Amino acid sequence: MVYYSKRLIIMLAAATTSKIKTKCIASALVTSKTSAYISHSMGRKGLGFHRRMNFHRAASFPADVGKSNKNAAAGTTRTGRRSSLDKNKFALYFTKSIHHTTTNVPSSLSSLKMTSRLSFEPSPLSLPRDTIIIGRKETVSSSLDKILPLLVSTKDDDNEEGGQSSSSSSDQHRPILEAMMKSIGKSGKATTFLPSSSVSKLSLIILPDKVSRNNHSMSPHTITESLQGLVEKSENVQIHVMDGDMEKNMGAVAVAIARAFPVYSSKSSSNTTKKMQKNSAEEEETIKEQNVSVAFHEGNGELVEKEKLWDSARAVADGVRLACRLGDMPPAELTPEKYAQECRRIAQELEGVEFEEIVGEDLREKGYGGVFGVGMGAKDAPRLVIMKYTPKDVDVGEGMDVENIVLCGKGVVYDTGGLSLKPKTGMCGMKHDMGGSAGVLGGFKAAVELKVPKKITLILGIVENAIGPDSVRNDDILTMYSGKSVEINNTDAEGRLVLADCVAHASKHIDGANIILDMATLTGAQLVTTGKKHAGILTKTAQLEKRIFDCGMVSGDLCFPMLYAPELLKSEFASKVADMKNSVKDRGNAQSSCAGHFIESHLDASYQGDWVHVDMAGPATKNERATGYGVALVLSLLQAPGFWHH
Repeated sequence: MVYYSKRLIIMLAAATTSKIKTKCIASALVTSKTSAYISHSMGRKGLGFHRRMNFHRAASFPADVGKSNKNAAAGTTRTGRRSSLDKNKFALYFTKSIHHTTTNVPSSLSSLKMTSRLSFEPSPLSLPRDTIIIGRKETVSSSLDKILPLLVSTKDDDNEEGGQSSSSSSDQHRPILEAMMKSIGKSGKATTFLPSSSVSKLSLIILPDKVSRNNHSMSPHTITESLQGLVEKSENVQIHVMDGDMEKNMGAVAVAIARAFPVYSSKSSSNTTKKMQKNSAEEEETIKEQNVSVAFHEGNGELVEKEKLWDSARAVADGVRLACRLGDMPPAELTPEKYAQECRRIAQELEGVEFEEIVGEDLREKGYGGVFGVGMGAKDAPRLVIMKYTPKDVDVGEGMDVENIVLCGKGVVYDTGGLSLKPKTGMCGMKHDMGGSAGVLGGFKAAVELKVPKKITLILGIVENAIGPDSVRNDDILTMYSGKSVEINNTDAEGRLVLADCVAHASKHIDGANIILDMATLTGAQLVTTGKKHAGILTKTAQLEKRIFDCGMVSGDLCFPMLYAPELLKSEFASKVADMKNSVKDRGNAQSSCAGHFIESHLDASYQGDWVHVDMAGPATKNERATGYGVALVLSLLQAPGFWHH
């Protein structure tokens, strides 16, 4: 049986026995960069069929953060009991026998009728499944003896159709896997179907052997992009990732995989329902189960053993998916009030976290002119959310203090531009303008769950930059919490006003703060400065600049330094009637650095610690989806297990 295509030819060999109907396996697999044709006939009256696998980003994949488990907002669990939670759910498992992360979808947000199965799963899953193997070519090739048994389950030892043993099945699969690796070349992916196996579909993702010095060694963006679209219709998926330095890379890989499964969806399930109604009433009530299990292996194929690394993988996946869900929610659903409620709920579920909120008129009375000024035109009042975590019984060594880190986030739930109104094409997607706050919130939550030995304060400025009779105007002057006055010359340069109050609060009121980090989707110019995959960082000291850059390289949340020269750039904000304007007069003069220096200028004069600004306008989104950027970077800064190297 031969299929012809302009891009590839796949030759299929048919094998027939008295008990097994015609089954076709690929004897040669040739792939192109864009698609592959796979053909098989699995006992369906001898009739073969082919399927075209288009390698592109999936439009959406539903799941949402569960609220049933006290341990984590994303529903992390260690119990093996079948869940009685809502029928519309999606499970993401990080598996080393019993490591699971489960994420739930409210019924109103479901795009597919799915339910998750919460249980202790071995590695691999014993039920029929699709399998994806990820690794560098040399690692995968040298680990074939360990990989092949993963493609068969214990059920294959007693094959009803031919008495095949798992050993013979492994021998049968070896040439297929070798042919797939050969077809890929240095890097890429291939997919085929396996005969006589509990694995119905096998995909292989080969990562590049070498990357540039400004990329993570595991090329996490390649992992995310390769996974998207491979498993959206699969009921059970087992992912095996292997690398010689897996312990060092486990956190970054967990982030990359979590990003491949978008969380939020409001798509109607009517099409699914209509298809069900064509069948029996019993089938109409049947809810499809989907489990994704991820196992991490060393270069020799053995599972990673360190429990702390599995805990970190689970925590960071929850944090990333939380940030993605919040970022993708429409502004009608994530108002400033509802966002603050979400923060309060998270604080209540975390041990040792204090919660404080300053709302509306209280902001104005207490002098937070930036946060109040930006949000005063919206229906929902602006607010400042403050969450504090102090670790217990931490031994950092004689004569040393626990490091005290403050995380500030821009939480503009929607940015119309204010009276400096954005154009229609520039306004779409501005629900993602709270990506900085979501990143630090997800990182804070994960760090507390992991009980990192750091004092952590989270400060979020949550507002909507809307148009109304009370909206701030160009030419208005705001008095900031720092005491400095700002003449507004662009209401669409609002994020820096919000963050200026956040860092002013941090530098005035957080005693002993060593580092203040602010994170924001601040400027479109950041994409020109450092690109779509690297955030731009601006720091007071070279020491902190190197630390943050290294955090990006370890975590996979890549970043790169921007120009630091406040004395050369401060004239861009010169005002005749106030201490400064809020927007530059020359957009061609290091615009992203200028925006960061504006925030820096509102640090209290008494503050002796360090400061870093993270502009992540580029990496915050990909293909109209939030990425959860920042969660892993924060965990690396806080030196969580698996996210920093000695």
